[in-house]
Formats: sequence, C-alpha cells, structure tokens
Amino acid sequence: MPGSRLKRPADTDDGENEDTVDTPETAGLYTNPVLDEDGDFDIPHRPRSKPEREVTSPVILHQSDSGPKQQDYDDEETPSMDVLTIEHTMATPLCDVGKQIWRGAFLLADFILSDPAQFAGATVLELGAGTGVSSIVMAMAAKMVYSTDIGADLLSMCRTNMTVNGHLMSGKVKVRHLDWLQTDLRIDADLDFSWTQEEVLDMYENTTVIMAADVCYDDELTDALFRTVSRLCSRFGHLCNIFVSIEKRMNFSLCTLDVACEAYDHFQRCVTHLQEDQRSFSVQKLKTDFPQALRYERVPQLELWKITANPSSPVDKEKSLQPTAAGLQLNKL
Repeated sequence: MPGSRLKRPADTDDGENEDTVDTPETAGLYTNPVLDEDGDFDIPHRPRSKPEREVTSPVILHQSDSGPKQQDYDDEETPSMDVLTIEHTMATPLCDVGKQIWRGAFLLADFILSDPAQFAGATVLELGAGTGVSSIVMAMAAKMVYSTDIGADLLSMCRTNMTVNGHLMSGKVKVRHLDWLQTDLRIDADLDFSWTQEEVLDMYENTTVIMAADVCYDDELTDALFRTVSRLCSRFGHLCNIFVSIEKRMNFSLCTLDVACEAYDHFQRCVTHLQEDQRSFSVQKLKTDFPQALRYERVPQLELWKITANPSSPVDKEKSLQPTAAGLQLNKL
C-alpha cells in the first residue's frame, strides 16, 4: 500500500542479514514489475538463510577402496563372520543390470542361511544368477549348483566370484549359459559356458530346487521366466521347489497416471496363472522374518515366494523325451 516500507534482500557482500529500508530511489526497483524474455514476472527473492538439504537415497552397497579396512569393533565385540568377496558394478544400463547386486539376492541368501539343512545334498538350478551371490551361499549346503545367466562378460564375472569364494563352498558350482528366450540349452564344446550332455542329464534327473533372485523387472522376461520354469518342471519326474525373491518398486505409471508397481503386478498375474493349474503347481508367499545374516536394508517391499512343482506323469515325461532324427532331445528345455 502507498507509504508502506519495502524490504529488499539482504546485501550478501558485507555478510549482514539485517533488513534495510529502501529509499524512494530504490523502491521502484521492487514495485515496478519486471518481465523476463518470456513475458513472465521476474521477481527478486531473498537468498536462503540456510543451504538446501542434501538429497539422499537408500544405498544397498558402498564402493570400497582397494584394500580391506579394519572394522570398527572392539576386540570383545568382534563378531565371527565369513566374508563374501563379490566383483560387481555400482551402476549399469538396463541391459547389464545383472552385474549389480540387488537386495532380492541378499534376501534369498538369508533364507538359505536360515535353514541350510533343507538344501543339504541337493542339486540346485539358479536362473538369472547375475554376480552369483545366491549361488555361492547355496553351495555352502547343496551338492551341486548350476548358476545360469546370459552374456559372456557377466558369466565370466560370475565364475570369478565362484573362484574367489571357493573356500566357503562345500558343494560344486558350474556357471552355465541359459537363455529364457530360447528353448535350447547350448551344447557346444567350442563355446565357453556351454552344457555337456552329462550335465543336462544330471540337471533334469536330480534338480529339486530352482531359485531366482530379483529378476522380475520386465514383463517380457517375467513371461519367459515362467515359461522356462514350466518347461523344466515338465521334464522332472520328481517334486521341485522354486524360490523367487522380488522387490516391489513403485513408479509413476503413464498408463494409470498414478504411482504403481507394474512389474510386480505382472508377476502376480503370472503367479495366479500358475495357481490355476493346481494339479501341477502350488504357490505360497513366505514370511521374511528369518534372521538377517548379510548387511543390507531389508525393506518391507522385499518378498519371497515358494512355488512347488508336482511330479510330471510318466506319460508327460515320456512325451518330452521323444527321440528325433537328430537323437534324443536332451538339449531341449
């Protein structure tokens, strides 16, 4: 209103924050509107008295220095622990997410460590093993673990991690190529990470556990995962338990214009489809209140599912092993 005193931003040059009264000569600078090049009001603002808060986000892993550090424990409180040494990347494009370590792998590893006796002496197949964390922990109890994924560089990284952590494992681990989008297992002695006929037979005859950690982030790949599980289990003549860990990640959906978890919703639809075939599959969501042995943030969005595949009938199994002109189809999923 006329005659009122106008205040201007404090002069930052002299470091004083006290308010000063504008003179008639300078008051016009703040009462006459100033427009920018787009025609919008250009209004001067008082500088913030405090700096803006730093933006933080949850961190799963911290990048370590080249050498090991002494943990901040007193001698009397130093815990007895085994340490997993994992080669991985901190951030990747979507096509290389397997080179990262995800919380779902830690959750699955904790589940294994909470009751290793249930996996003692088992033959286990991991789908989408990535860096191999879950496979390494599983090999502490299981007799044989087939750790599978795609990509020569990722499989090489996984094999390196198996070698580095070999002293922790009592069972054998074999890193092999397995592409969910293909119906054939790669059997070629000239290609690295290929299967042998003996390994294929062993996998089909003895696998009682399949596991997958945090691999349901793309609808097409999720569909391929469930198709692969169905094809594999149709070849088994015995019961098989499938453990799948998943983290619900909320994102803004352009389809619904709301916050949603579309990847998780699609996973749920796939699970529901399996449940419809009660003769072959049964599904249950497991509690995640088992002890935490690994250091990570076990957020409420982490879930663990158990799918039990009942044995195929002798007729179904016989059909899946029909000989062809090229011989027995041992390399078919």
